[in-house]
Amino acid sequence: MTSQVSKTVLRLEAEDVRGLNDGINFKKNQEDGKCYIIYKVKDKIRACVNQCKHQGGLFIKDIEDLDGRTVRCTKHYWKLNVATMEYVNPPDSFMQDELEAVLSDTDGSLELVELNPPDPWTAEPREAQELHAGEITLTYITHACMELKAGNKRMMFDPWLIGPAFARGWWLLHEPPSDAMDRLSQADLIYISHMHSDHLSYPTLQRLSKKRPDIPIYVGDTSRPVFWYLEKSGVNLTNINVVPFGVWQNVDEHLRFMILMDGIHPEMDTCLIVEYKGHMILNTVDCTIPNNGRLPHGVDVMMSDFAGGASGFPMTFHGGKYTESWKADFIKNERKKLLNYKTQLVKSLQPKIYCPFAGYFTEAHPSDRYIKETNSKNSAADLNESIRKSCPNILTWTPVPGSVLDLALALKDPSNRRVITEPPNGTKIFKDSWDFDLYLDELKASASAEIFKYKSWIQFYYNWAGFKDYNLVIRVTETDDDFKPLKGGYDYLVDFLDLSFPAVRPKRDHAYEEIKNRVNVMRHVVLNGRLWDDLYIGFNNRMSRDPDVYHHKFWNHFQTELPLSAPDWDRFLQIACETDVPNESSNACALF
Repeated sequence: MTSQVSKTVLRLEAEDVRGLNDGINFKKNQEDGKCYIIYKVKDKIRACVNQCKHQGGLFIKDIEDLDGRTVRCTKHYWKLNVATMEYVNPPDSFMQDELEAVLSDTDGSLELVELNPPDPWTAEPREAQELHAGEITLTYITHACMELKAGNKRMMFDPWLIGPAFARGWWLLHEPPSDAMDRLSQADLIYISHMHSDHLSYPTLQRLSKKRPDIPIYVGDTSRPVFWYLEKSGVNLTNINVVPFGVWQNVDEHLRFMILMDGIHPEMDTCLIVEYKGHMILNTVDCTIPNNGRLPHGVDVMMSDFAGGASGFPMTFHGGKYTESWKADFIKNERKKLLNYKTQLVKSLQPKIYCPFAGYFTEAHPSDRYIKETNSKNSAADLNESIRKSCPNILTWTPVPGSVLDLALALKDPSNRRVITEPPNGTKIFKDSWDFDLYLDELKASASAEIFKYKSWIQFYYNWAGFKDYNLVIRVTETDDDFKPLKGGYDYLVDFLDLSFPAVRPKRDHAYEEIKNRVNVMRHVVLNGRLWDDLYIGFNNRMSRDPDVYHHKFWNHFQTELPLSAPDWDRFLQIACETDVPNESSNACALF
């Protein structure tokens, strides 16, 4: 492995250095177009890349800042104090990665130096060899699932073929080909990018494990293991391989792959480079800034997400500014920003072929009609049209289930009609049934668990979660599917400053959030120790907050940092049976 290297990302001559204002300065590297922030106080200089760590937005001057130290992100209004490199909105979230500012004693120039990992895919380079028709093909299955055939090997990406994702919030938009499960069970290896259930689908893997429990599955070495929930899930998979980032994994003499981390969410998100006979396929999946933005140029095929809408914000929020018109404007602007960003990313990387995928989901359940109507998404066709206008030399592919791209034919003659083979006429493209009851009954069964007879489950659960010493109070209310408070359901406060459970809000100044959760989903999450993504990303709650501030520390904990093992409810019941009085009205049998 090549060691980390340093790189000068911006150089200012002495005259430009003397022209720096006290406070915040925005500078652009005219060679590569990248932007930087320089903060100057007397002779002290601090600097960073002008890029928000949340979703990669650009910072501008904050008009509300009176001290001249804060910049505001144009995407979600996160604020960064460049004097300290701390994000102040939301508080207790990120620290900005600081560049080294080197001021020359000889000529008065300034260099901003960044320590970069080398581009690991350049290790052991291979010359591209001529391909034969059919030698490398990509078959779109559904959502983020692709089958790659390279030589005599078959590799499957992120198989979500059946069931919902995020408890009950997401359902497949596209109908997988009828032989999709057979294809999956016959694959030589599977890559799963991260732990979100639209990529790591336990219903899919449960069915796979009955056919082939020893199928090789590869994941990146993220700080929260991708398969952290495997034992609790009951799925029997015996050949899961956790591999280091940035290291080639050889499948055979011609085929190898490398897993890279995301720059924004390195604790959980990954992307992939596959190489066969010197031809590269880049799959950035859901990564916000894959490999910190350092990616190979001119790959043969690039695939990425495109749709947006993979969050509860702002659809699940109410009160204050969250009117329907505000939400509609925000969503419209965010989708436009994402489409433009993807267009510019593809333009900068210049792949020979681009395919948008990993965005084909729908809020299909009737009780989520509001989300489905509000949460508009980008269309793959619109993105591809934008890319063709910007880069007419790039071949774009808008896939449908069962369509096949032949790389050899595409490289030889992109205009050849045989480059992409569409499924036969009459093939079902969109799903129109989803077996709702089968999966919702499982959630309902969790809600009937004995632990919920005892109110003390609340204290036991949040003590297990381990989040405290933070000045936030939440009110959690159990609701029906339409978010109406449930008669006999729990409605409680949690004060995270001292992890207490008061009957009324404390009199001190504190941040406050009200969270209404669908009872079946919340109890399923609690009973099994699952992450709160099922609630938030799955649109299974409704929220208001005062003040209207995103509490990154709180949400990051409950979405990525909960203990790896579920609460010990057997021990809880032993204690509760002796010390607590059952609340029969809160038993799910009485609620439904």
